[in-house]
This record gives sequence, structure tokens and C-alpha cells, in this order.
Amino acid sequence: MSDMVVVRKEGLYCVPGDFHIDPWRPVDRAVITHAHADHARTGHGHYLATADGAGILRARLGEIRLDALRYGESITHNGVALSLHPAGHVLGSAQLRMEHRGEVWVASGDYKLERDGTCAPFESVRCDTFITESTFGMPIYRWQPQAEIFDDINAWWRRNAAEGRTSVLFCYAFGKAQRILHGLDPTIGSIVCHGAVAPLNRLYRQEGVALPETQTVNQGSPGSKSDGGKRSPSSAYAGSLVIAPPSAAGSPWMRRFGDYSDAFASGWMRLRGTRRRRGVDRGFVLSDHADWPALQQAIAATQAERIIVTHGQVATMVRWLRQNGLDAGAFATEYGDEAIEEMPAATAEPAPHA
Repeated sequence: MSDMVVVRKEGLYCVPGDFHIDPWRPVDRAVITHAHADHARTGHGHYLATADGAGILRARLGEIRLDALRYGESITHNGVALSLHPAGHVLGSAQLRMEHRGEVWVASGDYKLERDGTCAPFESVRCDTFITESTFGMPIYRWQPQAEIFDDINAWWRRNAAEGRTSVLFCYAFGKAQRILHGLDPTIGSIVCHGAVAPLNRLYRQEGVALPETQTVNQGSPGSKSDGGKRSPSSAYAGSLVIAPPSAAGSPWMRRFGDYSDAFASGWMRLRGTRRRRGVDRGFVLSDHADWPALQQAIAATQAERIIVTHGQVATMVRWLRQNGLDAGAFATEYGDEAIEEMPAATAEPAPHA
């Protein structure tokens, strides 16, 4: 079996196709699986991505030379047939299928299997070699159904609203915030979004994703729906739910919310110590990545003989794959830096003190 994809200092490189996949240094031609900052960077000469994700990619990277493909649409470049298939991670996320001389490789980017209503659901793609993430590739990581998590978030918000308190939920601005908004019960109260989140909401809505009505802090004090928005200025946000990126925690921007309860939504909340280090009242275990069983399911569905792990719990996943009779190895990459996604999106509208 030949090495269609190798690692170079710039990133993953398709040898016969002469292009890179989610490169971390500037290259001439880059195929981008999705617009998270560790996979989509500035400085490339030409970009190829999904039509669903084109708006997000341009908003985050600015003026770029971008060609967009519909899911499943195929083009041939230097003898390599390329197509992009849903990864179920965030809006526009894709797996890249590459076929050359009868051999098929798939680079998954980041993915999850649970449908969430905010992006095209994951599609299994048969291949000879599968390049997979392993962000949560340990047996401890097993997610509850998202409906149960949304019920918990709504109950927490409802209880805070009944007690005249603001609910502040920290989550990544792109993907996680919109997934949470899609699962909220908007009858509980007003929903306020940080300036890093609001522009991305608009892009999701433009792609037909149903999100509830939201406001920003610059639009005034929404108050609680239960009192018709007539609360005094000191409790103007009481009863509201505020969606903000983790970078807002502890900042002066938070002072406007007075008495509030805060929470963090992330797969990392599965670890007891993470919530303690975050210093939040609640932790909701909600991830846009596949958990341990889903990783196994996705890998098996490809029927690939060879698996290459790029980031996350690499050693654990490679060892498990080899124990189960698969030809498994790893690529050293610069993906998976969650800290990058804690920063406001490039499209963020200026928010006071944020």
C-alpha cells in the first residue's frame, strides 16, 4: 500500500495530488476540512472547502481564493479524484476522500456521529486508509444523548430564572454555541450572545439552520420574559441566558450581569478536575467530537485496512487498533489545540471590555 498522504513541515501532504490538507503553515494549495482555527489558517494561495462552510471560512480568514464543492461532488486534480463528505462536526465540516490509481484514502478532520440539526450529519466513507482524529479516544469518554444534556441545561436555566439570576454558559463560539442555541427552550427567557458568537449565528441562519432569536449586550437590557422585560437596571439580565466564549470568563465584561450562575459546556467536563479548574458552578458534558464508542464505530464502518491517528489520545487509540488486528500508526500534527478556539472569532463584533 503506497503512502498517498505524508507529513511535511507545513502539514499533511497528498503526494500525487500536490496539495495539503488543513496545513498549519502557508502552502500553495490547501483543502480545508472545517473552519476551526487549528484546521483553517491564513496565508495559503488557494483554498478548497465545502459550499456549506464557505461563508464561515471567508468570515474567519478574510479575503481568500476559495473554491467550494457541494458534498459528494467530485473533481480531479493531478490525477487524484477529490470529494468532500459530511463529518457532522460543525457547519461545513467535511471528510476528504482521495482516490488515485484505484486506492482510496479518507482524511476525516474532526467528526462526530450524533446528529445535532446544525450541520450535515456524518457520512461513513469506505476506504483503504482512514486518517482519524482521537480527541476523546479513551474508554472514559462516553457521551449521554444530547437531548438529555439539553434537558439539563434548560432545567439549570429555568431554575436560575425562577430565582432571579442570570445564567452564563461558556462554550466555543463556533459550532458549540450554535448547537446549544438549537437545543434551548427559548420560552424560558431572553437569550443574549457575546459579540464573538452573534456574527457566527447569522452565518448559520443564512445556511438555513434554525436558531432562536438572540440579542447582544449592545442591544440593551433584555430582562426576563416572565416580567415583560421591566426589571430594574441592576437586574436587567435576570432570567436571561448568556452564551459567551471561555475567554470572557473573569473579564470585566461579566460585571454587567450582576448575580449570575455560570457553567461550561465541553467534552472535557467529563473529567472531574476540569470543572474545578474552570471554577464554574456547573459543567455540561457536550462535545462536537466522537466519543470512544463512536470512534470505534466510525473506524469500523470505513472497512479500512490501515488507520492513521492524527491528534488527541493517539497512543491509546493506536494501541487499541493494533490489538484488534489493524495496521495502525500516527501522524504528528498541530491539530487539536482547544485553546485556539477559546478566543473570539475573527468576525467578532467589538464588545465592551472583551
